[in-house]
Amino acid sequence: MNRTSPLDTDWVVIGSGFGGSVSAMRLAEKGHRVQILERGEHFRTEQEMPRSSWDLRKYLYAPRLGLRGLFRLTFFKDVFVMSGAGVGGGSLVYAMTLYVPPKAFFEDRQWAGLADWSAELAPHYETAQRMLGVTDVTEDDPADQLLKKYAEEIGVGDTYRKARVGTYLDNPGELTADPYFGGQGPERMGCSRIGRCMLGCPQGSKNSTDKNYLHFAQKFGATIAPGREVTSIRPIGIGGGGEDGWEVTHQATGRRWRKDVRVTRAAGVVLSGGALGTNELLARCRHNGDLPNLSPRLGELVRTNSEAILVVTVPKGRVEALARRVAITSSIYPDPHTHIETVTYGAGGGAIRNLFTVLTGGGTRVTRPLKWLGQLVRHPGWVAELLLKPGWGERSIVVLVMQSLDNSMRLVATPRRGGGVKLQTQQDPENPNPTFIPAANAFTEWLARKTGGAPGSAVPEALLSIPTTAHILGGAPIGRDAASGVIDRDHRVFGYRNLLVCDGAAVPANVGVNPSLTITALSERAISLVEPAADAAAGAPLGTREIEGRTAAGAPEPLPDAWTSEGAVEAQALKPA
Repeated sequence: MNRTSPLDTDWVVIGSGFGGSVSAMRLAEKGHRVQILERGEHFRTEQEMPRSSWDLRKYLYAPRLGLRGLFRLTFFKDVFVMSGAGVGGGSLVYAMTLYVPPKAFFEDRQWAGLADWSAELAPHYETAQRMLGVTDVTEDDPADQLLKKYAEEIGVGDTYRKARVGTYLDNPGELTADPYFGGQGPERMGCSRIGRCMLGCPQGSKNSTDKNYLHFAQKFGATIAPGREVTSIRPIGIGGGGEDGWEVTHQATGRRWRKDVRVTRAAGVVLSGGALGTNELLARCRHNGDLPNLSPRLGELVRTNSEAILVVTVPKGRVEALARRVAITSSIYPDPHTHIETVTYGAGGGAIRNLFTVLTGGGTRVTRPLKWLGQLVRHPGWVAELLLKPGWGERSIVVLVMQSLDNSMRLVATPRRGGGVKLQTQQDPENPNPTFIPAANAFTEWLARKTGGAPGSAVPEALLSIPTTAHILGGAPIGRDAASGVIDRDHRVFGYRNLLVCDGAAVPANVGVNPSLTITALSERAISLVEPAADAAAGAPLGTREIEGRTAAGAPEPLPDAWTSEGAVEAQALKPA
């Protein structure tokens, strides 16, 4: 970058989740000046986290309503999306589960042939594991034992595996000097297994990105501006391709008046506002004429990770200690393409119960509400357990089901007054996202029988026949050219210079497992290809080699691969960098 130019900074990174935090740290590490613009709030200490899910002002994100928390809910006609907000993005509320995807993801037709993606990304997965402090859960809790028993009953017991998670599991309840980065990182509190990982960890045990990537991004000189919403990205100069830099317009988040509009001029921009944020911003820029050369594929190949989210609420005393764990501790594959995990919200998660209702089978938007009414009549006890009795967070097992199947939808932008756009969804008529996954209901019904609990479906699925997902992906996917994708294999937006997409929007296929590690690895690879500043210090990037002290990914991570014909998951060792 040209340090004598009149630009305010070298790079602007929009968003601070997995992709944004990686981008900011690696660019700053390369000697670039970096400014992070984050529309959410900065929760600087554990004491600033929400006290529970009922602490709506700090937990829910709806800034126009005065709610500036870390959990965002977005409703579309074809999907209900749960996502994160704030400095750290989705890492603040994710379940810390960090798996490498099955082989089907690396071989998906959308990006097949552009690289040997399994080999290309292997060293970056290893670096991501070190940076995020990945470790194995070893103990089995009651929900694990039930999941394992179910797998054995249906003949897939060999697929049961303990979760790899990003949290500090040693020295429970004790404050410890940085265990990950040779004393250069923040001190950590050992996890006490209170299950509140998705409510904003109140102990500082969770390896959210503010404890690693963002911590070092700031050490390397990056600055963070929270509460700033980007409204425009515009190339500087007559070329219109970003050769001369970019003007990034941003304003105070959620304000109707006194918006405090500012413009930051940068040589390059990384879009990392999450799949919804990045798609909305790019669609707005195309509509306003700021980015007229964007691929016509913008908004296509949007994935829900082919998910379903259900729940079983267990009567008090039937199964003890359900919430004495981290959020997710194990998983199974009931069939070659379907991945099941059990989840807890822990004490304080009671407000989440409002997202569920009685278990309802498959059907259409006409028949499913009728089935739901029938369930209400037949099972009034389920209603009481799911919605009325206290202690829901401690007594509930959330069932998270993900698939690696090739299905998708589109995000279509409709212009709004004032230059904005409103996104809406359209299902792919040939490969629509599923609105009902039989394997999900089968396990949930079995779990309810074994525990005497009340099974529940997500409200949107039961009443409207639309899925719920915590892992919205795509819309600006990797492709061979602008006719097939929005960005190239190196995450550069087709038609522009120094404009990158590094977040879930870039993911080209359903991951089939929790996608956070994959987003991190993809971003690591993308930014590794950016040239360092002329005066950058030499040396290996942090985390690409063994780190002195406790190294999270010291041993190779087995890749859960495609199923064999015998029905077992193969394991392929991740090659060291």
